[in-house]
Amino acid sequence: MALSFNPDTIHLPIGHFIGGRLVAAEGVIDMHRPSDGKAYAGCPLADEALVDRAVETAKQALKVSNWGGVRPRERTVALQRWADLIESEAETLAKLEALSSTRPVGHLVAGDIAVSAEQIRFFAEFADKEGSDLVPTDDGNFGMVMTEPYGVVGAITPWNFPVSMAAWKLGPALAAGNAVVLKPSEITPFSTVYLAELAVRAGLPAGLVNVVLGDGPVTGNAITGHPDIAKVSFTGSTGAGSAIMANIAATGVKPMTLELGGKSPQLVFADADLDKAAAAIAQSILSNAGQACVAGSRLIVEESVAAPLVEAIVRRMRVAKAGPTWDEASDYSPIISKRQLNRIHGIVEAAVSAGGECLFGGGPMDAPGYFYHPTLLAVRDSSSPAVAEEIFGPVLTMQTFADEEEALALADHPTYGLAAGLFTRDLSRALRLTRLLQAGTVWVNRYSRSRDHILPTGGYKRSGVGKDLGREAYQANRKSKSVLISL
Repeated sequence: MALSFNPDTIHLPIGHFIGGRLVAAEGVIDMHRPSDGKAYAGCPLADEALVDRAVETAKQALKVSNWGGVRPRERTVALQRWADLIESEAETLAKLEALSSTRPVGHLVAGDIAVSAEQIRFFAEFADKEGSDLVPTDDGNFGMVMTEPYGVVGAITPWNFPVSMAAWKLGPALAAGNAVVLKPSEITPFSTVYLAELAVRAGLPAGLVNVVLGDGPVTGNAITGHPDIAKVSFTGSTGAGSAIMANIAATGVKPMTLELGGKSPQLVFADADLDKAAAAIAQSILSNAGQACVAGSRLIVEESVAAPLVEAIVRRMRVAKAGPTWDEASDYSPIISKRQLNRIHGIVEAAVSAGGECLFGGGPMDAPGYFYHPTLLAVRDSSSPAVAEEIFGPVLTMQTFADEEEALALADHPTYGLAAGLFTRDLSRALRLTRLLQAGTVWVNRYSRSRDHILPTGGYKRSGVGKDLGREAYQANRKSKSVLISL
């Protein structure tokens, strides 16, 4: 299919999605396209009253449909139909997402959207395969641990992978028998609204999936603090995650899953396949222009192979093809906003002023929109702003080490522990260091997720609480009850 499109011709579903229909609303938050900087729409702002309406709608949908109490296979089949429809509507979803986001349309159909459909199918299969457990007791008693849905789950997703992040939240929550009130980012909301429309078209009961648009301080706080939302799931920055925890603590106690920021190291030893390592490292920082929480933004390389590895990485950085997200030939993303572009450049300049050396890139591109050159910085120590802060841009720092002990010390970040990469041919070293690295995910001789959705993702330290994906994500959307029956 031809995926390139004219961004001015796309019809936008501007409004909230509540009770199975689009609730038209005036756009009050200005929106600009990252690829050319053009103002193109406004995002509505849901207040407490509208969030309350969405929550009440979700509660009634659960009651009327008995979604959490039907034969589990019925939930599985309904979610599978939804996944089928997502695949058949991939082009429409891709255009809605590419228009406002940093995701090139050519990456979306076979990438983000296809993976999102897979993830929904993956979680659908848990519905009739995970349940209560009998537990050993004495002969005079019968013990079991029952599980049941929470009810209404609140979800908040970021702007960098809109459809994919929505699938992360919606798939396990719905499979587990819950309803969801979801707030996408006010920067990239429209593909998520359409995703919810597809759920109803696929036969999911109206009101199970509700999407309210708005910002964090108003809409997000209304969701996380709502007394009838029983569990919260959030992906975003560590600062926003801390604010959500504080709001939940101030308004009540409820479980939460938080996947937060990262400053992930990639350790390369002299015995590694350097070409393979260079390809993985370059891709990890070029993908979505480094705007991913798991971006491998800290290169930590053994001194003896630093020079050839840098050369191989820079060679790949040079050929990144920047272009508007609505051109299917583009493979290098813009930065999400002018403000973020300036922030990235400010950190790079501060790192150079602090003694860092810019080996490649180091500034905005001379092009329409918000594009930043892929950048490689050699830094003296971990106090550099480019090492300490999550940049969320295409900036890779490099530090060198002499031995394993130094490599581990450099890898250990005081704040973040989301992911780490390790490149070596030594299996013993790989297993030893995997245990020692303080990260929720460790990739060995690669740096990327696969389509093995059974592997959970989540962080150590301030990179998060709980897990997305995997069996853990499904289980996190059900609460347990201990039962002991005297015979």
